[in-house]
Amino acid sequence: MQVTLKLFASLTVYLPPNKKNGIEADIDVPEGATIGDMIARFGIPSKSAHLVMVNGIYIKPHERDQYVLRENDALAICPPVAGG
Repeated sequence: MQVTLKLFASLTVYLPPNKKNGIEADIDVPEGATIGDMIARFGIPSKSAHLVMVNGIYIKPHERDQYVLRENDALAICPPVAGG
């Protein structure tokens, strides 16, 4: 099945080569794949996956390893933001 992976700010370096718009890529994932599976697959440090959303809905950290992705989902991951 296909899912859109969107990575923001410093996380864009973890996108596969077929990225589009510089921040997203359509990826093939096996049935039953979870958010945690995708974070591991693309080598995203878990502490850098600060804000995680599927189709615009926030997914809490303790739910990510159990949240099963579905066809055409949009998985967005943002790193922690610092500033002043």
